[in-house]
Amino acid sequence: MEEVCLNSEPVFDEVDGYEGEGDCSIVENDDGTGAKPSNKEPPSPTVGLEFDSFDEAYDFYNVYAKEQGFGIRVSNSWFRSKKKERYRAKLSCSSAGFKKKSEANNPRPETRTGCPAMVVIRLVDSKRWRIVEVELDHNHQVSPQLKRFYKSHKKMIIAARKAQPPPEPVREIHTIKLYRTAVMDAGPNGCSNVSEREGIHPADHSKHLELKEGDAHAVYNYFCRMKLTNPNFFYLMDLDDDGRLKNVFWADSRSRAAYGYFCDTIAIDTTCLANKYEIPLISFVGVNHHGHSVLLGCGFLGHESVEYFVWIFRAWLKCMLGHSPQVIVTDQCKPLQIAVSEVFPNAQHCYCMGYIMHRVPEKLGGLKGYEAIKRQLNKAVYNSLKIVEFETSWADMIKQHGLGDNKWLQTLYEDRKQWVPVYLKDTFFAGMIPILENESLNPFFDGYVHKHTSFKEFVDKYDLALHRKHLKEAMADIESRNSCFELKTRCNFEVQLSKVYTKEIFSKFQSEVEGMYSCFNTRQVSVNGPIITYIVKERVETEGSEKEELLNRFNLVDDSLV
Repeated sequence: MEEVCLNSEPVFDEVDGYEGEGDCSIVENDDGTGAKPSNKEPPSPTVGLEFDSFDEAYDFYNVYAKEQGFGIRVSNSWFRSKKKERYRAKLSCSSAGFKKKSEANNPRPETRTGCPAMVVIRLVDSKRWRIVEVELDHNHQVSPQLKRFYKSHKKMIIAARKAQPPPEPVREIHTIKLYRTAVMDAGPNGCSNVSEREGIHPADHSKHLELKEGDAHAVYNYFCRMKLTNPNFFYLMDLDDDGRLKNVFWADSRSRAAYGYFCDTIAIDTTCLANKYEIPLISFVGVNHHGHSVLLGCGFLGHESVEYFVWIFRAWLKCMLGHSPQVIVTDQCKPLQIAVSEVFPNAQHCYCMGYIMHRVPEKLGGLKGYEAIKRQLNKAVYNSLKIVEFETSWADMIKQHGLGDNKWLQTLYEDRKQWVPVYLKDTFFAGMIPILENESLNPFFDGYVHKHTSFKEFVDKYDLALHRKHLKEAMADIESRNSCFELKTRCNFEVQLSKVYTKEIFSKFQSEVEGMYSCFNTRQVSVNGPIITYIVKERVETEGSEKEELLNRFNLVDDSLV
């Protein structure tokens, strides 16, 4: 690989260097004011503190509230009737009091709690404002992580921005990091080894991104803007010998930080490529602590070939400082398979079952007895609890309907260990793979990209899509912090994990806890250091009838032996 120019090295040294408590929504310290974060906390309000003006007193309490994690408002003001001059005011927590009952059909939910926290300020000597009464305790949870969601803080940010002098014209010259891929993995004779593999044709170096007028300008301007406002923004462009754009990759600082927390399993979404969209978008997606999809980087691919996939995978891996995931989920595609094995040799590569089952009508819809074939296929894939059950059901389907010569089914069977659930019981997917018949996996940019979305349109919608995803995560954080979980058993571990898991993840955990009641006859089979292996028999119901016994093997860790 020949590096032409370098300019996108990460500002931080290690992904693990980010501070936080597992919530990537608090990684960025940009509060929108342009000021650098300070470790010095503002003093607490105390009786006797004086200020030169009402606005100064308000700002003091607002800054304190922002650091503590609550909003404020002016709940009461006293004026001298003749001069209409304010001489006393009460600044309260935004959760103080209660709203009047609304007669609307769909009233907004009550957010106030009657919180007593407040300060009372009074004008003394007709010049200075003094704090005369203080109450610091709240009757609800406050957290600095919620500071961006209160109106009083937004007003402070807007005022700070207006007070800043206009920026000088930008004269900084940005260089771009480029990779020429024609010599990637070249052997001693200068020829690429990629094209020599079975089933892969030599790379066509004429392939490039089909850009319309204004597309390249929009993409490049977006990258320059992000590089100025987001120091850890990372992007790479791949040009051919004639200077035409072949591939593009980028990831913002939030995506890079998120990968530090959610790096076990990633999905490489190539829906736009498979469906021949106008933009050849490829997305790297993970799962966060609420079970929601989180973007870990994306790019545009000029051609669906091993060479191009290898380039964008290496770009992503370089962006993530070489930290490879444990499990990678993709569509079933030969160039993808070869590229993943080359760039991520130590990762377990699996195929998304949802993508495969979605193609069943397309691949088998024209066959005689299609409905019966579909039922038997679903039974083999979704209802098999042991490998022998899947093998028997699959063989029966092939024999009964004479499908031995069907190439697509042959390929599925050859790759069965990479997508059939019964073979993947020991693989951690973080809930990313749908395992039930009616479940589906939606693309990260679902609803923002359609078949004819242009590059320029996508760049315009990109920030909106991410903003809504981030807001969804932030609201889920708030809901989890303020939720009180109903316990369904008397098990100590359910109490313990109710204090650790988010609301969404804890509800999934509780479903598994309830499933324990169908388990019986636990038997220990081996001990390997702190790991103790048990076999548990479980009764399950399939198609309305109770199945006798299912053997499951579980590994438990004895903390006292670690």
